[in-house]
Amino acid sequence: MVDPLSIMKAPLTAVSGFGVTMRLAVIGQAPFGEAVLKRLLDDGEEVVAVSAPATPDGGRPDPLRASAEAQGLPVFGTRDFKSDDVFDAYMDLKPDLNVMAFVTDILAERVLFAPPKETIQYHPSLLPKHRGASAMNWAIIQGETKTGLTIFWPDKGIDTGPILLQREVKIEPDDTLGSLYFGKLFEMGVEAIAESVRLINTGKASRIPQDHARATYEGLCRDKESVIDWSKSAQHVYDLVRGCNPQPGAHTTFRGERLKIFDCSLGKVTEGAPGQVVSLSAEQIVVALRGGSLLVRRVQPNGSTKLKVADFVSKSTIEPGEFFGR
Repeated sequence: MVDPLSIMKAPLTAVSGFGVTMRLAVIGQAPFGEAVLKRLLDDGEEVVAVSAPATPDGGRPDPLRASAEAQGLPVFGTRDFKSDDVFDAYMDLKPDLNVMAFVTDILAERVLFAPPKETIQYHPSLLPKHRGASAMNWAIIQGETKTGLTIFWPDKGIDTGPILLQREVKIEPDDTLGSLYFGKLFEMGVEAIAESVRLINTGKASRIPQDHARATYEGLCRDKESVIDWSKSAQHVYDLVRGCNPQPGAHTTFRGERLKIFDCSLGKVTEGAPGQVVSLSAEQIVVALRGGSLLVRRVQPNGSTKLKVADFVSKSTIEPGEFFGR
């Protein structure tokens, strides 16, 4: 059996001269899906189909869909695979491999296993840890110091299939969801998918079973999961805020109205009761926590856009001694 650590530590080296090009179907969405499509085409891969979310009436097309249409590629709505006509049209293109690049819909098994080489998928965690659609959020919220990405072979379960390769990254003390994804896992993920396609084409791709006894699964990080509990420790509150920045946004209340907190840092001030405004300036609001303080620099009041603290202070006339969360 191949050592998973050797797969994780192997360098992402370029491979050339791998014979017959596979026919690929790229299934994904958003800028990540678009970047994967561009990379595969730049590598000379043969992309015969693209699946992306349908364009809403009067709305903007998904970036992957728009890019595929500009290239003149056949495009299917991801949810439309439930239709026999759409599935048959996809099968007529004879894809050898599906490449799933940021897919939030659950695909039918007939799609996953239809191509001769089946399907590979990108997931932003070190599986089997943090299965689920909010893997990056939870790694930060739970105070972890490392995470990574996995390219795996999806099966009937949720993120349970065998592992092709993994890459590890450090979560810095002040990393947010945004900095972790866009600063580290985005480009690394595009490269890892391209490498995985090359490994499959040369017959060198691994299928390492996951250790299900070590698996963790978390649901979506939504509003109810992102409520700030000011009675928790300073580190706990800070991890929640940065793990929800920019989505879904950790939230509390101020004067009875919802308030989301985004850009901030952890301070050492310990005076005041948890959730109490200790001091404020044009740069930050200092909020007391258990064992420290939260230095808040950007917020979003209910019904408003995100505001720098100076604008929020000016509009709300917030004063020291007031509380968040009451």
